Amino acid sequence: MYDVIVIGGGPGGYVAAIRLAQLGKKVAIIEKEHLGGTCTNKGCIPTKALLTAAHLYTDIISKSKKLGVKVDNVSYELSGIMKHMNKSVTMSRKGIEYLMKKNNIDVFKGTGEIIDKKHVKVNDEIIESEYLILAHGSIPSMFPPFNDVEGIWTSDDVFKMTELPDSIVIIGGGVIGVEFATFFASLGKKVHVVELADHILPFEDEDVAQEVKKSLIKKGVKVYEKTKVKDVKKDENYIVVAESENGEIELIADRVLLAVGRRPNIPEDVKKLSVTIERGVVTDNTMKTNIDNIYAIGDIRAKIMLAHVAMFEGIVAAHNIAGEKMEMDYSAVPSIIFSSPEIASTGLKEKDLDPDKIIIGKFPVSANGRARTMEERDGFAKVIADKETKKVLGFAVVSPSATDMIMEGVLAVKHGLTVEEIANSIHPHPTLTETILGAFEDAEGMALHI
Repeated sequence: MYDVIVIGGGPGGYVAAIRLAQLGKKVAIIEKEHLGGTCTNKGCIPTKALLTAAHLYTDIISKSKKLGVKVDNVSYELSGIMKHMNKSVTMSRKGIEYLMKKNNIDVFKGTGEIIDKKHVKVNDEIIESEYLILAHGSIPSMFPPFNDVEGIWTSDDVFKMTELPDSIVIIGGGVIGVEFATFFASLGKKVHVVELADHILPFEDEDVAQEVKKSLIKKGVKVYEKTKVKDVKKDENYIVVAESENGEIELIADRVLLAVGRRPNIPEDVKKLSVTIERGVVTDNTMKTNIDNIYAIGDIRAKIMLAHVAMFEGIVAAHNIAGEKMEMDYSAVPSIIFSSPEIASTGLKEKDLDPDKIIIGKFPVSANGRARTMEERDGFAKVIADKETKKVLGFAVVSPSATDMIMEGVLAVKHGLTVEEIANSIHPHPTLTETILGAFEDAEGMALHI
């Protein structure tokens, strides 16, 4: 008998289990594959390991001579890159396994089949608990005509490759598509990106997306926006037929990668529980479903499918199960993209706001002293604030290390800080964070360095 059974050992599930154990609960977690879920094993960690290798290779090629470093015969070896990726995954996975032992959480490896709202069957054993947390995660989206053609890749398949394709068509210019386009193009491969929306990264503001588009084009990537795939065929190569504003186009490549996002993993036993489902499992802001003792977190909800969101949802669910009232606040969720340059944003977007009611402050990376020492010029920081109150509504940064710099914007949005409060905070010099300072100064109409 357990207090809580968590089904799914991804970032949401394992964090919920740890917090519950810290709150004095007896916890079991069920995972059919490896602890860490998609993020650790088929998503965040392996992707960033690949991109780290690609960025290093690109930097050596493009910057070494400018920085006075002599490097001859630079090359890369895919097997070495994949070895680094697998090591990163294994270390992260083992770290989570250690945390389960440290917190006395019982781990069941297998598929958890829900019998009823208090019983779960795993490996021919039925275990019981007072509460269930559904953390089943998500799977890559696959649909016609792609699932009718042999060998179409999803993100899962990239991590299994033993050789690099010389050319690839990536369907989808969102986060996954842009990150993989960055990887393959950085290693000198011919890349096409096909995006249905008006611009790649459609959830970001257009100026942010355009900065990354320019960088991809510099790497030789062909970007097709407002373009719909009509057909995919396989002969000696893959042939992708698409319709653009300028008419029909035909793209030929060694591989096709479908990167149009993920869909929630909702098995039949979850549906039989009679939890409310609207694309994903519906919860309130305490993460409770319509059934009192059942909670749901992470990608199974089909809302904001990000590992760090799932983690915090796990924390919120744990505290509510333990009797401590806590609710999710989605107003300042950081979105991060490991493109080149990186992208990070939070809060509201300029495209969704009345231009007459906001003020915008921007500062270019090219005017930042630290960026010059790094031979970096592309990107900017942007702040969006309310015209009357000067409270920060949204923030975006396109820059080297943008993913590490976003928390200043997250805290500003979450706590309702004003432009003046950030601008009056001393930022260290010379650092990339001065780009952020410059954007806030510009929002005040008092930019010093542009």
